[in-house]
Amino acid sequence: MLYFIEVVLPLAVAKTFTYQVSEAEFNYIQIGMRVAVPFGKTKIVTALVLEKNNIPPQLYEAKEIHQILDEKPVVNAFQIEHWKWIASYYMCSLGEVFRSALPSGYILESETQISAKENAAIDPFELRDDEYLILEALKHQSSITIQDVIKILGKKTVFPIINKLLEKGALVLQEEIAEQYKPKLVRYIKLHNTYLQPDKLSELLNELTGAKRQRELVLHYFQLHAQDKNPISVKKLVESSGCTSSIVKALVDKAIFEEYYIAQDRVIFDEATDSQFTLSAPQQEAFESIQQNLNQFDVNLLHGITASGKTEIYIKLLEYYVQQGKQVLFLLPEIALTTQLVQRLTAYFGNEVAVFHSKYTNNERIEVWNQVLEQSPKAKVVIGVRSALFLPFSNLGCIIIDEEHEPTYKQNDPAPRYHARDAAIVLAKQHQAKVLLGSATPSLESYYNVQTNKYGLTELNVRYGNVVLPEIFLIDIKDKYFRRKMTGHFSDELIEAIAETLANSEQVILFQNRRGFSPYVECMTCGHVPHCPSCDVSLTYYKFKNQLRCHYCGYSMANPSHCHSCQSVDLTTKGFGTEQIEMELKALFPEKNIGRMDQDTTRGKFGFEKIIDAFKNREIDVLVGTQMLAKGLDFDNVTLVGILNADNLLNQPNFRAYERAFQMMTQVSGRAGRSQKSGKVLIQTFNPHHNTIQQVLGTNYAGMYKEQLYERQNFKYPPFYRLIKLTLKHRDFEKLKEGSLWLYNVLVKSLPFPVLGPEEPAINRIRNEYIRTIMVKIPAQSNLNQAKIVIGKTRNSFEAIPQYRAIKITINVDVY
Repeated sequence: MLYFIEVVLPLAVAKTFTYQVSEAEFNYIQIGMRVAVPFGKTKIVTALVLEKNNIPPQLYEAKEIHQILDEKPVVNAFQIEHWKWIASYYMCSLGEVFRSALPSGYILESETQISAKENAAIDPFELRDDEYLILEALKHQSSITIQDVIKILGKKTVFPIINKLLEKGALVLQEEIAEQYKPKLVRYIKLHNTYLQPDKLSELLNELTGAKRQRELVLHYFQLHAQDKNPISVKKLVESSGCTSSIVKALVDKAIFEEYYIAQDRVIFDEATDSQFTLSAPQQEAFESIQQNLNQFDVNLLHGITASGKTEIYIKLLEYYVQQGKQVLFLLPEIALTTQLVQRLTAYFGNEVAVFHSKYTNNERIEVWNQVLEQSPKAKVVIGVRSALFLPFSNLGCIIIDEEHEPTYKQNDPAPRYHARDAAIVLAKQHQAKVLLGSATPSLESYYNVQTNKYGLTELNVRYGNVVLPEIFLIDIKDKYFRRKMTGHFSDELIEAIAETLANSEQVILFQNRRGFSPYVECMTCGHVPHCPSCDVSLTYYKFKNQLRCHYCGYSMANPSHCHSCQSVDLTTKGFGTEQIEMELKALFPEKNIGRMDQDTTRGKFGFEKIIDAFKNREIDVLVGTQMLAKGLDFDNVTLVGILNADNLLNQPNFRAYERAFQMMTQVSGRAGRSQKSGKVLIQTFNPHHNTIQQVLGTNYAGMYKEQLYERQNFKYPPFYRLIKLTLKHRDFEKLKEGSLWLYNVLVKSLPFPVLGPEEPAINRIRNEYIRTIMVKIPAQSNLNQAKIVIGKTRNSFEAIPQYRAIKITINVDVY
């Protein structure tokens, strides 16, 4: 009898593949294990076992696997089912979900190993310099990789040289797969067994009389051992004794000390401190309401105003499920928010908290993955951004999604283009777990689900400790510019308010949702604006680096001293970003510390922590930032928030622009006056009578919801219609235009719903590829699966046409 396994590869390929295994391998392999399999002529890739059977494939002869990589499954049945749902709902391949879900340290790629052919008769005089260097390197080591060859030769194009050596029979290529994860080993020290007898100890000390530093170190070791019976690490011994590691090495060489290693977690939180708290009366009422609602509904929405103490309610709910022996997942929209929340949760739960997001290294993420898989006590509470959804939970009790309205929960590129909130609700359903959505400004879809009785609702309308909401004032900057009362981008009122706040030793947050110094540079003589050569977008000016940079492809150039079109030197910057605001503030308040928090200042692993801790410790007086500042952060000394240009938020080409502007302004306003000091918010705008700005002024969520819902119904948008966007990309504009029209015409004939397009988006070329989009609007009551089947078949037909095969199509379901 023949034995086969069905596997998924981490590639954008719709189907699974069948490989042959021996009977022993068949009995050993379990579903969810990784195996290394040959793919193509030479590649070896990591595959995941989905099923075992005895049915040979019909269309090809099954290859044998290369090796089994795991002793036990790294993925469980719940995950595989959830991945299949994501692949089906978001119209992508299971391989793309697999690649996105597993930490990249688990998805091993083969590395081409180059070795010298034994007994090859090669005349060194026939070799070119590059070829000779490669063979010389192979004399010193048995094999090298392609990357090594690039370093040796100092060239990027090395394949022609390697091919020449292969033709001459001088080299052999082979694909090897290597496990990338290595546990962290900590070096410990102990006294050699021979010196454990009392009489031997005195001999040892006499022996070391001449080596004073070594004798001191041994005595210090005894002292540490007496204080703490735990093993002593080399690092601890060196730090506490003030000696160097070379003295430790000398004692090891003399066989007085013995070295040994213990595997240790890379991320360790302190034990729980006494951080117990009691909920206030409104919080307790809200907590009881949530528990009642979760008995009736699987999903409950907590609509609590900013600073109402939602986090305390989350902690009590987490504790309730942890006490039942369940795992809990706490999803956040931004890595920046994990900093403060981890501090609060570890103070309460101690080392039962695990954190999972992209700023952690591969090895740290694999450790968290294994802890969740093994249901370790170190990962009872998991905090993370949207990728934490893919962790191997097997006993999930509750998922909390904080700031559920945030657009960052939606993955846009690469596939799978999933929405973490919606995918989390499906995951919870699989585990029979409960979901709590929390927000001060819920998304229209979630609030609509409450109104239609799909979700439960709990409202919390008072701030914690009865702190009053901040006063909001509008500043008409059109009038201020007319009266010449603007200094740079600051009105006289805002400058006065900042000065007064700083004089009271309080802190200020200023919000401008655009990074860089200025969105573009313009020639005042001919109007020329430098554009990115690969994208249809102007270059953003960065003053500190004195360069222009593209935010889409990363292209950068030095800031020009003259116009590239007419050679004029009369260049000026237009618009403003966080960098410019920071510079203006330093000129206005030179004696104060000004901080900036945006994508450029938070690139490192601890970028967020450094800025947030400095602001919390009052080392920064004024913090300027983008939307990272808008949500969830809690600073008790901030009494003034300034929004520098509200119109930027309103004038966006998006059907959600007004909803998002309301959410953003309300959330930013909520950073002010969160303790006993009263807060104040100043919003600078050219249009103070705009409906949305008036709704922010009155904290009128219900008014915004009704107005936007009416608009959505009129213009066929969610929650009344589902949106599927098809994006087509190609370097040839005419071919793209022709292909997109073909696809549009077929979809119009095949679907009974509105199909819009093909249209050029606002930025219609990125990385030298032109873009066209087609939008399909499907009524909520229609069969969504049937529509997806039609779209999928149309895409397959499109890709089968030879002249359109090079056009890339991406499908984005629920594109909002």
